[in-house]
Amino acid sequence: MTTLTVPRADVAASQPVAAHAPRKRRSRRRAAATAGFHTTSILISLAWLAPILLIVATSIRTFDDVSANGIASLPQSFTLDTYVQAWNQGGMFQATVNSMVVTIPTVILTLLLSATVAFGLSRFRIPFRRTILLLMLAGNLLPVQMLLIPVTRITQQIGIYDTLFALVVVQTAFGIGFYTFVLYGFMRSIPHELQEAATLDGAGATRIFLQVVLPLTRPALAALAALSFTWVFNDLLWSITLLQTSSKLPITAAVLSLQGQYVSSWSVIAAATVIAAIPSTIVFLIFQRSFVGGLALGAVK
Repeated sequence: MTTLTVPRADVAASQPVAAHAPRKRRSRRRAAATAGFHTTSILISLAWLAPILLIVATSIRTFDDVSANGIASLPQSFTLDTYVQAWNQGGMFQATVNSMVVTIPTVILTLLLSATVAFGLSRFRIPFRRTILLLMLAGNLLPVQMLLIPVTRITQQIGIYDTLFALVVVQTAFGIGFYTFVLYGFMRSIPHELQEAATLDGAGATRIFLQVVLPLTRPALAALAALSFTWVFNDLLWSITLLQTSSKLPITAAVLSLQGQYVSSWSVIAAATVIAAIPSTIVFLIFQRSFVGGLALGAVK
């Protein structure tokens, strides 16, 4: 019986090939997974951008183009008269002013009150502070639809119904609970040694709050400011519930009203929609770095 022997040189040469084979398979699987991830991300991004691109494309088309070819067709014309018509005749200018009158005070008041409450609950030993915090947060868990009639009746009884001030009060009241809960977590993580050192230097509670705690919570405040501006500026439900006068409508309610005034002019409605989205986009771009940093910091904590 003949025994076959493999030369040692051949064995030594086959070992690196066998060792590299699993690595190549892992590399191929990793490359396939990366390609699949990027492909899926591109498809999701295109699906998300498609309605936005459709609205922008519709806003620069003429009425005759949309009527003849339909909304989903490729643009056959280009005009900016739709923006002029939406801004002037559609009332977008006054609606934008109304939204700013409501949004800016609401954001400032909400963050100021929430930061004050969060500072007291996180830095001092207040009895039942966790219960207070949970009750404030629980108020945001109630469906807003349940509160439409009670809140409307309250605003009528105190004489602020059909005013922009009513929107400021309601939006501020409903935002305090959530923002306090978020800021409470940030302020609680601040070392107490900083507060004790400031106290030894003669600083009171107000000075500690303004000069020690607030600067350290700036990322959270920036993130909440961007969120609050977007939520309040784009609110529709409370606007159509608490307001009746057309000249007082914020921008989202004004866009909704265009469907009756310009029922067939989809170009004007699309232009008004683009105008309504511009302020929120600008605010997000300004606070983008602080917004992402605040969310990441909150996730770590």
